[in-house]
Amino acid sequence: MITAGVDCGAKNTKAVILKDGTVVGTGRVPTGFDPARAADVALNRAMQQAGITRADIRRVCGTGSGRTAVKAADESVSDVKAIAKGAFHFFPRARTVADIGAEEGRAVKLDDHGHLLDFAVNEKCAAGAGAFIDAMARALEVSVEELGALCLQSDREIPMNAQCVIFAESEVVGLIHSNTAKADISKAIHDCIAGRIVSIIRRVGLQEDVVLLGGLARSPGFLASMSRQLNVKRICVPDDPEFGAAVGAAVVAAEGPR
Repeated sequence: MITAGVDCGAKNTKAVILKDGTVVGTGRVPTGFDPARAADVALNRAMQQAGITRADIRRVCGTGSGRTAVKAADESVSDVKAIAKGAFHFFPRARTVADIGAEEGRAVKLDDHGHLLDFAVNEKCAAGAGAFIDAMARALEVSVEELGALCLQSDREIPMNAQCVIFAESEVVGLIHSNTAKADISKAIHDCIAGRIVSIIRRVGLQEDVVLLGGLARSPGFLASMSRQLNVKRICVPDDPEFGAAVGAAVVAAEGPR
Protein backbone atom coordinates (compact mmCIF):
# COMPACT_ATOMS: atom_id res chain seq x y z
CA MET A 1 0.00 0.00 0.00
CA ILE A 2 1.19 3.52 -0.84
CA THR A 3 0.10 6.46 1.30
CA ALA A 4 1.25 10.05 1.73
CA GLY A 5 1.58 12.44 4.63
CA VAL A 6 1.86 16.21 4.26
CA ASP A 7 3.02 18.34 7.19
CA CYS A 8 2.18 21.98 6.47
CA GLY A 9 4.14 23.92 9.08
CA ALA A 10 4.71 27.59 9.83
CA LYS A 11 8.07 27.72 8.04
CA ASN A 12 8.32 24.62 5.83
CA THR A 13 5.94 22.12 4.31
CA LYS A 14 7.11 18.51 4.15
CA ALA A 15 5.63 15.54 2.30
CA VAL A 16 6.40 11.85 2.59
CA ILE A 17 5.47 8.84 0.46
CA LEU A 18 5.17 5.64 2.49
CA LYS A 19 5.14 2.27 0.67
CA ASP A 20 4.40 -0.74 2.86
CA GLY A 21 5.87 1.07 5.85
CA THR A 22 9.02 2.32 4.11
CA VAL A 23 9.71 5.94 3.15
CA VAL A 24 10.30 5.99 -0.61
CA GLY A 25 9.98 9.70 -1.33
CA THR A 26 10.20 13.06 0.42
CA GLY A 27 9.63 16.66 -0.57
CA ARG A 28 10.12 19.95 1.26
CA VAL A 29 9.44 23.58 0.34
CA PRO A 30 9.04 26.85 2.27
CA THR A 31 5.40 27.32 3.25
CA GLY A 32 5.42 31.03 2.43
CA PHE A 33 2.18 32.94 1.93
CA ASP A 34 0.41 30.16 -0.02
CA PRO A 35 0.33 26.99 2.10
CA ALA A 36 -2.01 25.24 -0.33
CA ARG A 37 0.50 25.65 -3.16
CA ALA A 38 3.35 24.63 -0.86
CA ALA A 39 1.49 21.43 0.04
CA ASP A 40 0.94 20.60 -3.64
CA VAL A 41 4.57 21.28 -4.56
CA ALA A 42 5.97 19.26 -1.64
CA LEU A 43 3.70 16.32 -2.46
CA ASN A 44 4.62 16.45 -6.16
CA ARG A 45 8.32 16.44 -5.28
CA ALA A 46 7.85 13.46 -3.01
CA MET A 47 5.92 11.59 -5.72
CA GLN A 48 8.61 12.42 -8.28
CA GLN A 49 11.32 11.05 -6.00
CA ALA A 50 9.26 7.91 -5.38
CA GLY A 51 8.61 7.49 -9.10
CA ILE A 52 4.82 7.37 -8.73
CA THR A 53 1.74 9.37 -9.72
CA ARG A 54 -1.20 10.59 -7.66
CA ALA A 55 -3.24 7.63 -8.88
CA ASP A 56 -0.80 5.26 -7.12
CA ILE A 57 -1.50 6.78 -3.68
CA ARG A 58 -4.26 5.06 -1.71
CA ARG A 59 -4.80 7.86 0.84
CA VAL A 60 -3.30 11.23 1.80
CA CYS A 61 -3.33 12.67 5.32
CA GLY A 62 -2.49 16.26 6.24
CA THR A 63 -1.09 17.59 9.50
CA GLY A 64 0.60 20.71 10.86
CA SER A 65 -0.69 24.20 11.57
CA GLY A 66 -1.77 24.54 7.93
CA ARG A 67 -3.30 21.08 7.53
CA THR A 68 -6.59 22.51 6.27
CA ALA A 69 -4.68 23.88 3.28
CA VAL A 70 -3.67 20.39 2.12
CA LYS A 71 -6.27 20.08 -0.63
CA ALA A 72 -5.11 16.61 -1.68
CA ALA A 73 -5.76 15.19 1.79
CA ASP A 74 -8.45 12.57 2.37
CA GLU A 75 -8.24 13.35 6.08
CA SER A 76 -6.21 15.36 8.57
CA VAL A 77 -4.71 14.65 11.96
CA SER A 78 -3.43 16.84 14.80
CA ASP A 79 0.27 17.63 15.14
CA VAL A 80 0.64 15.70 18.38
CA LYS A 81 -0.95 12.54 17.00
CA ALA A 82 1.19 12.72 13.86
CA ILE A 83 4.31 13.15 15.99
CA ALA A 84 3.32 10.17 18.13
CA LYS A 85 2.65 7.98 15.11
CA GLY A 86 5.87 9.01 13.37
CA ALA A 87 8.10 8.41 16.40
CA PHE A 88 6.53 5.03 17.16
CA HIS A 89 6.89 4.02 13.50
CA PHE A 90 10.66 4.55 13.65
CA PHE A 91 11.17 3.49 17.26
CA PRO A 92 8.57 1.03 18.65
CA ARG A 93 10.10 1.44 22.11
CA ALA A 94 9.44 5.20 22.07
CA ARG A 95 7.61 6.41 25.16
CA THR A 96 8.55 10.11 25.28
CA VAL A 97 8.72 12.22 22.13
CA ALA A 98 9.80 15.83 21.65
CA ASP A 99 9.28 17.72 18.41
CA ILE A 100 10.68 21.19 17.79
CA GLY A 101 9.13 23.22 15.01
CA ALA A 102 9.86 26.75 13.85
CA GLU A 103 7.46 28.40 16.28
CA GLU A 104 6.74 25.91 19.05
CA GLY A 105 8.01 22.82 20.81
CA ARG A 106 5.88 19.83 21.78
CA ALA A 107 6.26 16.81 24.02
CA VAL A 108 4.10 13.69 23.94
CA LYS A 109 3.92 10.57 26.09
CA LEU A 110 3.04 7.20 24.56
CA ASP A 111 1.87 3.88 25.96
CA ASP A 112 3.34 0.50 25.00
CA HIS A 113 1.19 0.41 21.86
CA GLY A 114 2.14 3.88 20.65
CA HIS A 115 -1.13 5.46 21.72
CA LEU A 116 -1.04 9.06 22.90
CA LEU A 117 -1.37 9.37 26.68
CA ASP A 118 -0.57 13.05 27.24
CA PHE A 119 1.02 16.05 25.56
CA ALA A 120 2.24 19.56 26.27
CA VAL A 121 3.06 22.47 23.96
CA ASN A 122 5.36 25.45 24.40
CA GLU A 123 3.63 28.05 22.25
CA LYS A 124 4.07 31.23 24.30
CA CYS A 125 7.44 32.20 22.86
CA ALA A 126 9.80 31.21 20.06
CA ALA A 127 12.57 30.88 22.67
CA GLY A 128 11.46 27.25 22.85
CA ALA A 129 11.49 26.63 19.12
CA GLY A 130 13.61 26.57 15.99
CA ALA A 131 13.19 30.28 15.28
CA PHE A 132 15.23 30.95 18.41
CA ILE A 133 18.25 29.07 17.03
CA ASP A 134 17.93 30.86 13.67
CA ALA A 135 17.92 34.26 15.39
CA MET A 136 20.88 33.38 17.61
CA ALA A 137 22.92 32.11 14.66
CA ARG A 138 22.35 35.44 12.91
CA ALA A 139 23.44 37.31 16.03
CA LEU A 140 26.70 35.33 16.13
CA GLU A 141 27.12 35.55 12.34
CA VAL A 142 27.42 31.78 11.90
CA SER A 143 25.24 29.16 10.24
CA VAL A 144 22.85 27.04 12.29
CA GLU A 145 25.09 24.03 11.59
CA GLU A 146 28.18 25.88 12.83
CA LEU A 147 26.31 26.99 15.94
CA GLY A 148 25.54 23.37 16.87
CA ALA A 149 29.15 22.29 16.39
CA LEU A 150 30.53 25.22 18.41
CA CYS A 151 28.41 24.15 21.37
CA LEU A 152 30.48 20.99 21.80
CA GLN A 153 33.67 23.02 22.27
CA SER A 154 32.53 24.52 25.58
CA ASP A 155 31.88 23.25 29.08
CA ARG A 156 30.97 26.61 30.64
CA GLU A 157 27.63 27.21 32.32
CA ILE A 158 26.28 30.62 31.30
CA PRO A 159 22.59 31.02 32.20
CA MET A 160 20.31 32.89 29.84
CA ASN A 161 17.20 34.18 31.57
CA ALA A 162 15.33 35.92 28.75
CA GLN A 163 11.87 34.54 28.01
CA CYS A 164 11.66 35.71 24.40
CA VAL A 165 13.88 35.85 21.33
CA ILE A 166 14.27 39.64 21.35
CA PHE A 167 15.52 39.81 24.93
CA ALA A 168 17.66 36.69 24.47
CA GLU A 169 19.31 38.33 21.47
CA SER A 170 20.10 41.32 23.68
CA GLU A 171 21.75 38.94 26.16
CA VAL A 172 23.82 37.42 23.36
CA VAL A 173 24.92 40.89 22.21
CA GLY A 174 25.96 41.63 25.80
CA LEU A 175 28.02 38.43 25.90
CA ILE A 176 29.66 39.34 22.60
CA HIS A 177 30.56 42.79 23.91
CA SER A 178 32.12 41.21 27.00
CA ASN A 179 34.37 39.13 24.70
CA THR A 180 32.75 35.82 25.62
CA ALA A 181 33.91 33.07 23.27
CA LYS A 182 31.44 32.04 20.55
CA ALA A 183 31.62 28.42 21.72
CA ASP A 184 30.56 29.47 25.24
CA ILE A 185 27.71 31.60 23.87
CA SER A 186 26.60 28.73 21.63
CA LYS A 187 26.45 26.36 24.59
CA ALA A 188 24.42 28.91 26.58
CA ILE A 189 21.97 29.22 23.67
CA HIS A 190 21.52 25.47 23.29
CA ASP A 191 21.21 24.97 27.03
CA CYS A 192 18.52 27.66 27.09
CA ILE A 193 16.29 26.13 24.42
CA ALA A 194 16.94 22.60 25.69
CA GLY A 195 15.81 23.72 29.14
CA ARG A 196 12.48 24.89 27.74
CA ILE A 197 11.91 21.62 25.89
CA VAL A 198 12.95 19.57 28.92
CA SER A 199 10.44 21.48 31.05
CA ILE A 200 7.52 20.47 28.81
CA ILE A 201 8.82 16.89 28.68
CA ARG A 202 8.73 16.78 32.47
CA ARG A 203 5.15 18.08 32.40
CA VAL A 204 4.03 14.97 30.53
CA GLY A 205 6.43 12.68 32.42
CA LEU A 206 9.81 11.41 31.28
CA GLN A 207 9.93 7.77 30.28
CA GLU A 208 12.52 6.19 27.99
CA ASP A 209 13.06 5.64 25.14
CA VAL A 210 13.20 9.34 24.26
CA VAL A 211 12.79 10.36 20.61
CA LEU A 212 13.55 13.80 19.17
CA LEU A 213 11.96 15.04 15.94
CA GLY A 214 12.38 18.30 14.03
CA GLY A 215 15.34 19.96 12.34
CA LEU A 216 17.12 20.70 15.63
CA ALA A 217 17.52 16.95 16.13
CA ARG A 218 20.35 17.19 13.59
CA SER A 219 22.36 19.43 15.95
CA PRO A 220 24.93 17.51 18.02
CA GLY A 221 25.16 20.43 20.43
CA PHE A 222 21.43 20.45 21.07
CA LEU A 223 21.34 16.67 21.53
CA ALA A 224 24.15 16.97 24.07
CA SER A 225 22.28 19.65 26.00
CA MET A 226 19.05 17.63 25.96
CA SER A 227 20.77 14.43 27.10
CA ARG A 228 22.55 16.22 29.91
CA GLN A 229 19.46 18.00 31.22
CA LEU A 230 17.24 14.91 30.93
CA ASN A 231 19.98 12.73 32.42
CA VAL A 232 19.52 10.06 29.75
CA LYS A 233 22.29 8.18 27.94
CA ARG A 234 20.85 8.55 24.47
CA ILE A 235 18.14 10.24 22.50
CA CYS A 236 16.77 8.41 19.45
CA VAL A 237 16.72 10.38 16.19
CA PRO A 238 15.47 9.07 12.80
CA ASP A 239 17.51 9.66 9.65
CA ASP A 240 15.33 12.57 8.54
CA PRO A 241 13.92 13.98 11.80
CA GLU A 242 12.26 16.98 10.17
CA PHE A 243 9.90 14.60 8.32
CA GLY A 244 8.70 12.87 11.50
CA ALA A 245 5.22 14.39 11.57
CA ALA A 246 4.74 13.82 7.83
CA VAL A 247 5.64 10.17 8.30
CA GLY A 248 3.14 9.98 11.15
CA ALA A 249 0.45 11.42 8.90
CA ALA A 250 1.27 8.82 6.23
CA VAL A 251 0.98 6.09 8.87
CA VAL A 252 -2.47 7.41 9.83
CA ALA A 253 -3.44 7.33 6.16
CA ALA A 254 -2.31 3.71 5.95
CA GLU A 255 -4.53 2.80 8.89
CA GLY A 256 -7.54 3.81 6.85
CA PRO A 257 -10.65 5.89 7.64
CA ARG A 258 -11.38 6.35 11.32
